[in-house]
Amino acid sequence: MTDTAVRIDDEPMGADALTLGRRVRAFRLEKTMTLEALAAAIDRAPSQVSAIENGNREPRLAQLRAIAAALGVTVDDLLAPDAPDERAALEIAVERAQRGPVFGALGIDPVRVSKAVPDATLRAILALHQEVARLHKERAATPEEARRANAELRATMRARDNYFADLEAIAADLLGAVGHTGGPVSHQTVADMADRLGFSLHYVGDLPHSTRSVTDKRNGRIYLPTEQSASRDSRSPILQAFASQLLGHDEPGNYADFLRQRVETNYLTAALLLPEKDAVAFLTEAKNFRRISMEDLRDAFAVSYETACHRFTNLATARLGIPVHFMKVHESGTIIKAYENDSVAFPSDALGAIEGTPVCRSWTARTVFDVADRFSPYYQYTDTPRGTFWCTSRIEKAKEGDYSVSVGVPFAHVKWFRGRETTHRAVSRCPDESCCRRPSGALAERWEGMAWPAARTPTSLLAALPTGTFPGVDSTEVYDFLERHAPATP
Repeated sequence: MTDTAVRIDDEPMGADALTLGRRVRAFRLEKTMTLEALAAAIDRAPSQVSAIENGNREPRLAQLRAIAAALGVTVDDLLAPDAPDERAALEIAVERAQRGPVFGALGIDPVRVSKAVPDATLRAILALHQEVARLHKERAATPEEARRANAELRATMRARDNYFADLEAIAADLLGAVGHTGGPVSHQTVADMADRLGFSLHYVGDLPHSTRSVTDKRNGRIYLPTEQSASRDSRSPILQAFASQLLGHDEPGNYADFLRQRVETNYLTAALLLPEKDAVAFLTEAKNFRRISMEDLRDAFAVSYETACHRFTNLATARLGIPVHFMKVHESGTIIKAYENDSVAFPSDALGAIEGTPVCRSWTARTVFDVADRFSPYYQYTDTPRGTFWCTSRIEKAKEGDYSVSVGVPFAHVKWFRGRETTHRAVSRCPDESCCRRPSGALAERWEGMAWPAARTPTSLLAALPTGTFPGVDSTEVYDFLERHAPATP
C-alpha cells in the first residue's frame, strides 16, 4: 500500500492522498468546522483526521463517505484531482518532493509544511529540489540507465505485491500437462517439461564461460554444463532456458527489456519448482501453527534458500495477507537485490534505485555476517524510524564472495513466524548519517584525505550500462559454440 491511494477494502482507488487531504481541510475550513468537530462527527480521534488532512493516512471508502456527509459534500467532491487553491497546490508539491527519493538520498530532514510557512519559502524549497533532481538525472543519464530500470521494475512489482497471476497460470498449466500431482518437482519432471516444449537436453564440457545454458532455438536443443555447481539447483538452468521460450520473449531491445525478461523468467522458474497450490497449502498450515520458516519451505520443495525466499515474497501478501521485504546483500554491505511492500525504508539514490547502495550496519542483512554460527537461521528485530521490523537471514556463498539473504516483516506480523522469540535487537537511525555512515569527528580529522580504498563490491554493480543484446554475455563466443555443436545438416 502506498501513501497516495485511497482504499476500498484492499483495492486502491487511485486518488492522491495529499490532494484528498487538502480538499478535506479546505471543505472543513469553508464550513468553519474545527478538527475536533469533524473528528467527533465521524467518530474518530482528531489525530486520525489530522493524518488524513496531511496526506499521511489513507481513508477507506466508508470513512470517506462519513467525512463527505459531515462536510455536506459528495465523495466525488473529495476525490477531485485538483488542489482546492494555489497555496494548497504549492504545499502538495513541496510535500511530494520531501517524500521523494532526492530528499531521502540527501538525508535532509523534511520541513513541516504549515500555514505559517510563507509561500516564498515553499517556492524556494521546491525550486532547489527541482534543480538537485535535474543535476542528479543529468549526472546519471548514461551509466545509471540500469539503475533507473531497476527502480521502475520494482515499482511495478510492488504495485502487484510481487504476485503475477498470468505467470502462475502458465506454471500450473505446464505442471498439469506433464502429470505433476503435487509435492516437490523432480528432475525427471523438469526433463519431461522440456521434452513437451520440443527441447532436448545436451550436457557439454565447453559451455561458454559467460553462460549458464545456451538454447539453440533452430534445432530445439538446450546445452547445459556437465559440471554442476554445488551451490546451484541443477533443475533451475533447464527451467530458465525454456521459460523464456514459453513466455514468448523476443531479443531484448534495451536494458529495461532484459531486466523485465529476467524477472519473469526467474518468477516462472520458482513457480514451477514451488507450485502455487502446494506452496500456499504448506505456508497456510505453517501460518496457522505460527511457524512460517524459510528453511522449512526450502526443505519441503528441495530448492535453494534464496529461491524459497523469492517464492515466499510472491505468495506472502497476495495469498497470506503478510506484507514483506527481501534483501540480498553482498558481504561488502552492498544491496544486490531488494523488494518491499511493507514500508521498510531501503537506502536509495536520487533516482529511487536501491541496487548498489550500502545497507545500514545495524540491519539483520549486515549483522548476520558477524554471527559465528553459519548453519542456524539468524533472527533479529530492528527498530527504525518507520517502526520495528523482524528479519530472518542466512549466509550464502558464491564465487563473488558471501551474501546474506534476508526476509523481513513489520512487527505486527512476526507472530506468524518461527524465530519471533529472538532476543537479538538493534537500532537503526538511517538515513541519518550519524547512524553508521559518518565517522566520528576525531577519526575523520585524522584520516580524511589520507585513505584510498578499493571497492570489494562485484564489478558488475559498479559498471556503466551493459552493452550488447544480453548484458554480460559474449555473443561471439556463444555463436561459435552453437556452430560447433549444431547437428550436421542432412
